[in-house]
Amino acid sequence: MPSGKQTAVKYYVGVDVGSASVRAALVDGFGTVVAHAEQPIQVWEPQPDHYEQSSADIWAACCSVTKEVVRGVDASQIRGLGFDATCSLVVVDKQFQPLAVNCQGQSHRNVIMWMDHRAASQVKRINATQHRVLNYVGGAMSVEMQPPKLLWIKENLPESWEKVGYFFDLPDFLSWKATGVTARSLCTVVCKWTYTSDRGWDDSFWKMIGLEDLVKDKYEKIGNHVLSPGEAVGKGLTPEAAKDLGLPGGIAVAASLIDAHAGGLGVIGADVRGHNLPCENQPITSRVAMICGTSSCHMGVSETPLFVPGVWGPYFSAMVPGLWLNEGGQSATGKLIDHVVRGHVAFPELEEKAAASAHSIYTYLNSHLDLIKKSLPVGFLTVDLHVWPDFHGNRSPLTDLTLKGMVVGLTLSRGLDELALIYLATIQAIALGTRHILEAMQAAGHDITTLFLCGGLSKNPLFVQMHADITGKPVVLSREVESVLVGAAILGACASGDFASIQEAMAKMGKIGRVVQPNHEHKRFYDKKYEVFLKLVEHQREYRSIMNS
Repeated sequence: MPSGKQTAVKYYVGVDVGSASVRAALVDGFGTVVAHAEQPIQVWEPQPDHYEQSSADIWAACCSVTKEVVRGVDASQIRGLGFDATCSLVVVDKQFQPLAVNCQGQSHRNVIMWMDHRAASQVKRINATQHRVLNYVGGAMSVEMQPPKLLWIKENLPESWEKVGYFFDLPDFLSWKATGVTARSLCTVVCKWTYTSDRGWDDSFWKMIGLEDLVKDKYEKIGNHVLSPGEAVGKGLTPEAAKDLGLPGGIAVAASLIDAHAGGLGVIGADVRGHNLPCENQPITSRVAMICGTSSCHMGVSETPLFVPGVWGPYFSAMVPGLWLNEGGQSATGKLIDHVVRGHVAFPELEEKAAASAHSIYTYLNSHLDLIKKSLPVGFLTVDLHVWPDFHGNRSPLTDLTLKGMVVGLTLSRGLDELALIYLATIQAIALGTRHILEAMQAAGHDITTLFLCGGLSKNPLFVQMHADITGKPVVLSREVESVLVGAAILGACASGDFASIQEAMAKMGKIGRVVQPNHEHKRFYDKKYEVFLKLVEHQREYRSIMNS
């Protein structure tokens, strides 16, 4: 046996709050996920476009999954904790008790989810101001950002508005629960609240949109103490939170990230040497991280601010310190695929056959497409079937939440073949939407050569290959499928002081798994599909113009 004392492994906990579940991972200093746990959380949809959650339910799930991943681990080896979450709005009173965000007065439902579109009229009025802060959100604010939601609460729930003590972005709520410190992350306030890293809050914006009350108390309700992502918050984990989470008290807790940004952190800085990729020996600015789950986000960084119409940002240091971030996005991707597949008349047959073959429904659909393609490449099966994927509005690059989904090429057939084809056409439409976003970014000055994918949809090989073929760019998949959790753990690692910088932690803990190359022989077909794709939205706008004239 070799002599000498072995260095104890250092671990970091990452907690990710998604739309439908909370996940936690125990991650070592090399980015390996050692343990993983998941628990569902509740979503209420009291009426169309209203989506609500409970901060108590979310925190309870955080505690449950964290306890599970650290069970049996020496507490002295756990060095730091990082949170990421959806950019949902948490509302609490002056005693930090939940306040209702609904007309039913249900105070436990105190979270307006990111995908909630109730504030459509409020965001329209905000955008009509053409205030200078809108230049940093692609020229038009999204209904998914926080100012329109705040305005909706003031106008529709005056009792809750009067009682409000604090409005938190969900990632900041979690760091507050862990530390008792109300500091906000630069990521959340810059990306979703109009804060800028050089000027801070712009009083004139809040006064112009009718939220001057927030200015009067020096922004205490929405945050007047801002930390960089990965910076240690307060004195670390409080005794109460430590007991709840099953972690040692006082360990470092990091300023948090929005979930998509954590995914970007987990993949975009990986060492790519030896994979023959166009981004090798090139700056990180040649990469785009795509986080693909319920929705999809496209994260690109630049050394100078690039203003991309219809794409959020530029945000300074919101993901990678010292770099400007642009964030494109699609509001419904995984949710759209589920909607299309589960709503089809042949879904019960699919479910039965998938269960009989011991495969997931999507693995079965991919196999079924291989059966019916005959001599054609799978993607060519949709030559007469086209989808416009904005069933929940367009986030980027058109910033039009009123757009609707479209399907062209339907027949009277109702079988499994037709379900497989509409599934394929929907995935292709999402990939065509990504191409649309990338072209807008490149036109504004981004030089993108390589896509880095993570999130649930990156586990689907058809989804990945379609993105490679349709964009014409290689797709890099991380070694760890749970890149968002690795990103959250990277935050904890930085807060602990074990790494000198976010960049160092990204390079050490982000690892490449597989590379998927585009099939350039299919370029002509997908160029034609893209031409049809752009025609679909033209036609939608034409018929709406006719109907509204």
